[in-house]
Amino acid sequence: MEESKKIKHAWCMYDWANSSYLLVITSTLFPIYFNGVTRSVFGGEKVIFFGSEITNTVLYSYSVATAFLMVALISPLLSGVADSGGRRLFFLKLFTFLGSVSTFSLFWFRGANIEFGIIMSVLAGIGYSGSLVFYNAFLPELTTIDKYDKLSARGYAYGYVGSVILLLISFLLIQFHQGLGLHEKSTAVRISFLLVGIWWFSFAQYSFFHLPKDHVKNTIDKKWLMRGNQEILKVLNWVKGIKVMKTYLVAFFFYSTGVQAVMHLAASFGEKELHLEAGQLIITITIIQLVAIIGAYMFAAVSKKYNNGISIFIMLLIWVGICLFAYQMHTATEFYGLAFVVGLVMGGIQSMSRSTFTKLIPANSIDNTSFFSFYDVVEKLSIVFGTFSFGFVEYMTGSMRNSTLVLAVYFLIGIVLLHWSGMLKRRNYLSKTVVSA
Repeated sequence: MEESKKIKHAWCMYDWANSSYLLVITSTLFPIYFNGVTRSVFGGEKVIFFGSEITNTVLYSYSVATAFLMVALISPLLSGVADSGGRRLFFLKLFTFLGSVSTFSLFWFRGANIEFGIIMSVLAGIGYSGSLVFYNAFLPELTTIDKYDKLSARGYAYGYVGSVILLLISFLLIQFHQGLGLHEKSTAVRISFLLVGIWWFSFAQYSFFHLPKDHVKNTIDKKWLMRGNQEILKVLNWVKGIKVMKTYLVAFFFYSTGVQAVMHLAASFGEKELHLEAGQLIITITIIQLVAIIGAYMFAAVSKKYNNGISIFIMLLIWVGICLFAYQMHTATEFYGLAFVVGLVMGGIQSMSRSTFTKLIPANSIDNTSFFSFYDVVEKLSIVFGTFSFGFVEYMTGSMRNSTLVLAVYFLIGIVLLHWSGMLKRRNYLSKTVVSA
């Protein structure tokens, strides 16, 4: 029993480790720093990237899309190999190393070397998103089906707390940079990038030490990749035969498109459309992270009382309202208030989406990593679609506000598909017995 608790704690601690990247790099400091330093170096919103002129915020949106597209293309193969070869922990370590080192390297991005900055940020994104495939795949092995929601929420709670701690450390470093002997605020920001890379890599070691070790089933030979492809095809056949899983994945794609766009581009929206300072944006993101802990547990309770479908449906209705409100928002006070609501549904939607899919995996499956690769690919493609369409709408209309209306449409489509799946009507539809029948 004690060993089981330690393993669960170690699993949650990986969320503590890598969530610092999502919050400090993707959601807060890096997009603010990127917008500011490129604006300063290039004398405006337009930058030169590999000889082509493009708006800096549009370029950032496209870079995020590129990172997740690359992972979406390679993760199904890698997860199949991980299942067939018993190398799940190996790939978790590999992507962690890639992500943390690339994040660390952002210290040397100063604006003029924009190509270096974008390449490193893309590699860091690949490391982060690639590691999640293998991290999530441990969940079904660590607890029973009736406790998936609670453990999933606990993992996200660890991530929110850990990332907020590092964000506050970074904030203090930036605010008091002169007292620390740093003449430029930008230097303090770049040191924060170093801290994220170190934090991610260091705390991950605890998880690596305690998580179940790999049981290598086969030696590496010419048939190794073929076995990975066979695992993927096997899971694909499973998915085709599970109607509720197919419908849920499509619904998840659309609503995750909206969620991920908000997560990755909220700071850019606040900086560009509302002209908020870095300190105000950090306060806002901190509010979101702390409230997200409440949201994760609150909607887990809703799921327990009713079902996962009802819980997600309520959150999607709130997300539609968030997008419509953001379109007409103009003040920092409104931004803070909206951040509180975003935090509640962000924590809930991430936690419930992961645990819901976990419950849909057939009871007799041994290919958990491959199943989660489908979930991961859908999520990554939703990020690609969301961040790209957000940037494209801004490019076509000249305003990020119009992009928020497009996100509202994605949430509405998710609501329709969720209802169509029948997940709102059946209290006990999420059971291994039902799914595997």
